[in-house]
Amino acid sequence: MELAVGASEATMRSLLGKLGNLLAQEYSLVSGVRGDIQYINDELASMQAFLRDLSVVTEGHNHDNRRKDWMKQIRDVAYDVEDCIDDFAHRLPQDSISDAKCSFILTKMYELLTWWPRRDIASRIAELKVRAQQIADRRNRYGVNNPEHCDSSNSPRPRAHAAAQDIAEYQDTKPQIVSIKEPVGMKTVMENLEKWLTEPQPDKGRAVLSIVGFGGVGKTTIAMALYRKVSGKFDCQASVAVSQNYDEDEVLRSILNQVSKQEEAGGSTESSSRDENTREPQGSSSTSSREENTAESGTKRMLNKLKKALPLSLLGGNDDKTSVRQQETMGSLQLREELKRRLAEKRYILLIDDIWSAKTWNSIIIPFLPSENDKDSRIIVTTRFHAVGSTCSPRHKNDEATSSPGHGKDLLHKVDFLTGDKPLDLFNASIPDPMKRTDRDKKLSKICGGLPLAIVTMAGLVACNPNKANSDWSKLCESLFPYPVTTLNLDGVTRILDCCYNDLPADLKTCLLYLSIFPKGWKISRKRLARRWIAEGFATEKQGLTEEEVAEAYFNQLARRNLIRPVEHGSNGKVKAFQVHDMVLEYIMSKSIEENFITVVGGHWQMTAPSNKVRRLSLQSSGSKHGNSTKGLNLAQVRSLTVFGNLNHVPFHSFNYGIIQVLDLEGWKGLKERHVTEICQMLVLKYLSIRRTEIAKIPSKIEKLEYLETLDIRETYVEELPKSVGQLKRISSILGGNKNTRKGLRLPQEKRNKAMKNPSPQGKTKEPAEKGFLSQEKAKGTMKSLRVLSGIEIVDESAAVAASLHQLTGLRKLAIYKLKISEENDTFKELLSSIEYLGSCGLQTLAINDENSKFINSLYNMSAPPRYLVSLELSGKLKWLPKWITSITTLNKLTISITVLTTETLEILRNLPSLFSLTFAFSLSAAKQDQDTVKGILEDNKLATDGEIVIPAKEFKSLKLLRFFAPFVPKLSFPDKSAMPALEIIEMRFQEFEGLFGIEILENLREVHLKVSDGAEAITKFLVSDLKDNTEKPKVFVDGIVTA
Repeated sequence: MELAVGASEATMRSLLGKLGNLLAQEYSLVSGVRGDIQYINDELASMQAFLRDLSVVTEGHNHDNRRKDWMKQIRDVAYDVEDCIDDFAHRLPQDSISDAKCSFILTKMYELLTWWPRRDIASRIAELKVRAQQIADRRNRYGVNNPEHCDSSNSPRPRAHAAAQDIAEYQDTKPQIVSIKEPVGMKTVMENLEKWLTEPQPDKGRAVLSIVGFGGVGKTTIAMALYRKVSGKFDCQASVAVSQNYDEDEVLRSILNQVSKQEEAGGSTESSSRDENTREPQGSSSTSSREENTAESGTKRMLNKLKKALPLSLLGGNDDKTSVRQQETMGSLQLREELKRRLAEKRYILLIDDIWSAKTWNSIIIPFLPSENDKDSRIIVTTRFHAVGSTCSPRHKNDEATSSPGHGKDLLHKVDFLTGDKPLDLFNASIPDPMKRTDRDKKLSKICGGLPLAIVTMAGLVACNPNKANSDWSKLCESLFPYPVTTLNLDGVTRILDCCYNDLPADLKTCLLYLSIFPKGWKISRKRLARRWIAEGFATEKQGLTEEEVAEAYFNQLARRNLIRPVEHGSNGKVKAFQVHDMVLEYIMSKSIEENFITVVGGHWQMTAPSNKVRRLSLQSSGSKHGNSTKGLNLAQVRSLTVFGNLNHVPFHSFNYGIIQVLDLEGWKGLKERHVTEICQMLVLKYLSIRRTEIAKIPSKIEKLEYLETLDIRETYVEELPKSVGQLKRISSILGGNKNTRKGLRLPQEKRNKAMKNPSPQGKTKEPAEKGFLSQEKAKGTMKSLRVLSGIEIVDESAAVAASLHQLTGLRKLAIYKLKISEENDTFKELLSSIEYLGSCGLQTLAINDENSKFINSLYNMSAPPRYLVSLELSGKLKWLPKWITSITTLNKLTISITVLTTETLEILRNLPSLFSLTFAFSLSAAKQDQDTVKGILEDNKLATDGEIVIPAKEFKSLKLLRFFAPFVPKLSFPDKSAMPALEIIEMRFQEFEGLFGIEILENLREVHLKVSDGAEAITKFLVSDLKDNTEKPKVFVDGIVTA
């Protein structure tokens, strides 16, 4: 089923397995239905074999309309069969009665009680059998022929064994970090534009830089590079994308949220540790009002509308800073007023990406900008249209593509297609691994017509086909563009994207098209996407690899092909978040609509809704009054629902709960407790995310979701899981708590009785042991599939929970956000024992935030070190490193308390062969209470080495990222150029700073990022400014204070 996008081979294999299980349930079937199911099973298996042969022989070639239509019919009937089976499981009890006592009587009772639903299902199966027969007949009637071997000259490579090769090849990638990169071949232009943005204007007023150019020419790349480089020189900054179909309130709220967070952080944006989606265009805040959980009366709704329409000055909300909770309920008039007030006395820089009309600029952006601001503020705008750019920058003196400042109050910069050697330079720079340079590169870069998007995409195609002969590449160039190409138009871009798309293995095509669920400009989390791929059945176990490893290999290949653009790497060197270029997203969106794979309602795209059944629905906020309407859509077959933005209504009543497998409601403020109760009726649900919603309780009925694999309740008000969660047999990821606030999620356990009625022989009252969530009778032996348990809380009363962790032998990640236990308590011993045991079973990530610090210090003498660890994070007042840490050769990421920062510590750690990132940190909440204590410890630590921390020479061969996050960072010195030879980036966040010396001699160090907290003393500001002004290499970026 590979070529029927959305019904991959894995999906078909799952369907055939379900049919087999149904045939085995003799007591559940109505007489005569067994033969129909067997026929459907055999017919679909034959169709799958036919399509598999078709994909091997003709991959990379277009199919005629008859074949495409026939494939769609197979896909639709396969979906409908699976929906019928899932509905069968939903409506009929599945507990076996064949082995029960008096099974004959029970069987007759079962048949009587379930007669009507079984007859209904039998009727539907008979209809599906007829459809399967008709599809088979139609193939012969209309001449859908068997596949013949085709000439593969137009396809970059034969695909017979591509899938196997791809997984093996892309399973592992080298860890990397994202640095600020300048667009290729634009050094002088970037320098001039940066100078214009940072130099003061004569009247110190607001000035606008408009970047104009064709789609894919690199406008956003230039704008983002400039924004990142200069934002540290401004008091506050914000970026937002607008596009064609925008939501005015969301645009304004996104800017206000970014500005507000910087004010709360003391003038700089604290880097967030959240590992899931954030959105650059129309971002929504992570908190909002809990009061919305109650049903609103008509009067209350009317009052809310009235409040949104009134200025803040009339509501008395103008005196103090508004909270994020208040901002969520503001209307556009109030948002503009609040933004204008906050920006009035600040030097700000704004990035407004992808404006499509002058009306947008005049009606949305201009009204919230302070009319009088003499702080030399700047705005960067990108647009495809010259007229729009002229409207945004009305005071530029000419319309030519100028990169030199001084031509007017505003600046309009036109981005042209690349010429000369620049296309080839970009092509070579876009191939990840060094490959032999040949004439192939020049030919391929030439047909791209100087368009950067086409160049990097074609380079990705080459990178994934290293063994293809030059003659084959020449044929490919001739087939794509028989005539010489000067500049590339939209049709030319589509041809190149078609070529790259057709080269993908079928499973990867499905994974790529799945990205059309996300809105334009969305910053997509790699982990979130991988979990959803697994839930949809797109990434399954194969060739000895787990589902997670297969998903990672698929993602790595899409990144290598440059079809997605990594924008954020985690401290472990893996991609944390990525984006899809607008033109690529538009392309895969059109493919998804053609295949009826994804249906998008609202959002940036103005697409016509399909007239057929909706399988995967993406609801997105929109500026159009009718843009969010699902009216006229058949939603009874929806199996995947995703919500983005602040939608007022989601049509839950229109869905068939028995077939929904993926439910992603992250950030939806309209979610109520009653919705969660209804969700517990979705019996085949595999993926559930209610992250950043207002939900405070998970109902006990969640035990009904026996197929649930991922439960994401991070950053909600849920404080404890119900006991029934221990009965989820297939659960693989439980994600809770809030990493930023260190709020933890309590795991359930039975409360201890005060006393038993029968006293012990000694006359003392005996207390029964508590039962953990895996000690319940129904939960025994369950949760063997659990791989990730993140964000939990362990306190003195959690002894039973700590003991239950022994049973999670498949656990790969354990993150304890809040640990507060005393050394004398049983919980202390049970948790230490569990961690030792899990470490021997394959635990790869361990993170502990210890408020008392006694537990993390007890790890020093752990008898059995966790030898499989890849990531270790120990937060608290650590006194010494665990003595076993040098034996963990697989350790890639280490985060430890800054209280152990000594030259001796660095001497111990320098021989870790795989260490990629090293972070010394101390949480801000703890720092406020123990700042003097921490500073005293660090002062003592540096006494042994003449008042400084010395970075030892040699070793640290793999370390590329070094970070210090603490209120006080002592003097650090690199006396030898061989110290940390692979180091590329240093990051620091502090309030007090004693200096960083010797960095100019480090050969591979590219960037130093300094973020200064509000309240820093003059000496710290002087040292920071001096370091920036007197260091040419590496580049020093400062955020949080305005430097000269």
